[in-house]
Amino acid sequence: MSFESQQDVERKILTILKVLSSTQGPAGSRLIAKKLAGHGVGLSERAVRYHLKLTDERGLTQLVRDRDGRIITDKGIREIEAAMVNDKVGFVISRIELLAYRTSFDYENPGGVLPVNVSLFPEAKFNKALKAMEPAFEQGLCVSRLVAVVRGGHHLGEIIIPKGRIGLATVCSILVNGVLLKAGIPMDSKFGGILQIRDNKPVRFTDLIHYNGTSLDPSEIFIKAKMTNVSDVTKSGGGAILANFREIPSICCSTADSVIKGLRKIGFNGVLTMGETSAKVCETNVELNKLGVILTGGLNPVAAAAEAGIESDNHSMSTTLEFGELTDYRNYLS
Repeated sequence: MSFESQQDVERKILTILKVLSSTQGPAGSRLIAKKLAGHGVGLSERAVRYHLKLTDERGLTQLVRDRDGRIITDKGIREIEAAMVNDKVGFVISRIELLAYRTSFDYENPGGVLPVNVSLFPEAKFNKALKAMEPAFEQGLCVSRLVAVVRGGHHLGEIIIPKGRIGLATVCSILVNGVLLKAGIPMDSKFGGILQIRDNKPVRFTDLIHYNGTSLDPSEIFIKAKMTNVSDVTKSGGGAILANFREIPSICCSTADSVIKGLRKIGFNGVLTMGETSAKVCETNVELNKLGVILTGGLNPVAAAAEAGIESDNHSMSTTLEFGELTDYRNYLS
């Protein structure tokens, strides 16, 4: 076998683990080699066996047949989740671009596909969670009041909801990216952050995470860190909410304004504010000949539930749904 750098070995091991994690039942070196080819990795059966010996020694895989059938262990699954973080950096910006491209929503004749976030709540706590979210929905601290709700065993887009959970889909702010893209307006997604609100007006970002330098969506991080005060904003007009910062070419101002007004007319309040050419927006610098745009975070209602002590497992900007699958959240209030 030719000399391999340690990094090459680790990458091949990680790919083998991914193959095993997506294979039902034990897999031998022949099957693994065949599936690796589909991932663009050319390894002979002999080379696969060599790498499997390494994964066995690390406890990442386990031999379950007399010959070479392997399954991935719990440790191996954790390795997939944690390994190669640098490879995941930039994943968020790629996801934004993909979902924007997949968005086909037509605000003039409402219909088409929209990007959504999916949050998983314990079944027994969902009604209480929705009640905690109500003020955020009512005061427009979200992209839309339209949601989709399904019980365990069913799915929202590509996400299967586990038993004992209820899945809540909320409209994602990437909707604005997608609708503007269809209108011929490119949108540069910069960062997600915590936006300070005072007297019901946006003031400044107090914390932010750039999309091109993270492997996780900022909204999920901020909710887990309990850095929002969405409920305070709904009660007193002051606090901290989830928001996102974008830029568009200033030449597109008129068209963008028309699109944003069209969205608002049918209840989509994703755009919190749009600035002037090359001018700061909420104390945030804007590139030359660009307009700064601040989008309301689609997970703000879910953040309000977390503030009330109701935790959820959030998958932001995770999938798409047809417009017809969504309905007003009030239809689920009990």
